[in-house]
Amino acid sequence: MSSAPRPPLKVALAESVSVLPRGHGLAYEPKFDGHRMVIFRAGGKVVLQARSGRIVTSAFPDLEDAARQLPDGTVLDGEVVVWTEGRTDFAAVQKRAAATPGRAPTLARRLPASYAAFDLLAEGGEDLRRLAYEKRRARLVALLGPLGPPLQAVPMTLDAEEAATWFETLPAIGVEGLVVKRLDQTYRSGTRAWLKLRHTYARDAAVVGFTGTPARPAALALALPDDDTPVVSSPLASALRAQAAVALHGRATGETGTAMAIGVGEIAYRTVEPGVTAEVEQGTTRHTVTTVLRMRLPQDRDQDRDLSQDQERN
Repeated sequence: MSSAPRPPLKVALAESVSVLPRGHGLAYEPKFDGHRMVIFRAGGKVVLQARSGRIVTSAFPDLEDAARQLPDGTVLDGEVVVWTEGRTDFAAVQKRAAATPGRAPTLARRLPASYAAFDLLAEGGEDLRRLAYEKRRARLVALLGPLGPPLQAVPMTLDAEEAATWFETLPAIGVEGLVVKRLDQTYRSGTRAWLKLRHTYARDAAVVGFTGTPARPAALALALPDDDTPVVSSPLASALRAQAAVALHGRATGETGTAMAIGVGEIAYRTVEPGVTAEVEQGTTRHTVTTVLRMRLPQDRDQDRDLSQDQERN
């Protein structure tokens, strides 16, 4: 029996496609935009790891407690989401991820996290990554089925038409795409072996900082869904600099961080309190540039929710 993987673990990734893949032997899952997390239950302890390899156990005490129900030797891969009024809320999950150990219990009560598991990497101390996805999926459902929320397996279908329906209807609850996997596929850490289809390359990102001055931010440091490693946006347009200054007013923490800026390298930025998001667009080239389209204010999310509800009624 091969031993279970341990942190830090490189997770499997997905490559973007522009049309829904169809064919024999494909499985379809909804893609949740939250924070990627690997759960390790071993030696009587629970360890929660972000995509970057950073240990985030202290930020999610509710999920740590829930994961104690798992048998020893279990490793899960999945996504952390926070639901607000029936819709996933990326700004809320970013607040949870950024919480200090002192604030984490309070935020866990106010913004409880859910874990959407999409893979079982180990069970009973056995490394399952060499098995086909179809077998790992069956064991995942059998393991989590009796437990229930907040640890749940993501839905999955083998029917391309049902997947197409999901793709058209699930954005109403904040699910913006699909992940497609081959049934015979092993789990390939650190490689883009899966496929992902999104409605648009525009999506929300959490603002974690800025470069330039508070009165005139030059660029934003952003945490993107499914990735806790910050990136620096391309330079902001003039109008966006004014919007960013208003949105970030009074939120600077006085601390600094570093993040990768495409074409420049690691640069320093001034950190801000969590809670502000921006709509961004990412390129599809090897060196992905993140462009800020607009600042997202609370009323923007309310308007989007109202629009989704109107579309459902019509």
